[in-house]
Amino acid sequence: MKVNEIKEILNAEFLCCEDMGNIEVHTACGSDMMSDVLAFVKDKCVLLTGLTNTQVIRTAEMMDVVCIVFIRGKKPGDDILEMAIGKGIPILATERRMFNACGLLYTNGLRGGLTSAPVEVIEQSQEQEWEIINKEENPD
Repeated sequence: MKVNEIKEILNAEFLCCEDMGNIEVHTACGSDMMSDVLAFVKDKCVLLTGLTNTQVIRTAEMMDVVCIVFIRGKKPGDDILEMAIGKGIPILATERRMFNACGLLYTNGLRGGLTSAPVEVIEQSQEQEWEIINKEENPD
């Protein structure tokens, strides 16, 4: 499936990198916990999330996420879009909720991708994620 097809299926809009709509997407992941994304994403994935902080772009870059879809009408700030443009990651936004968006992509042939990360790695990445979120929310 291509990013342009995901845009149509989800009735989404491009927020950046519209010229990259022909990128191939093999799998999907829907999560607001980037530690789950680190544990389970693989192979040219589209990430659906309601989380709009810089951690989303950092995680996407590390995990071969080729497109991010912000759900529930959420739109990231300009700093997030600038990061995405710099990394070459198309950003879409849709009004759909996570469950419906994932279901639509699934019924149109896109499947989830799993990896088998050890539990210790998942727990460690969750702790690191909370530390980053706390620092962003409390920059003292």
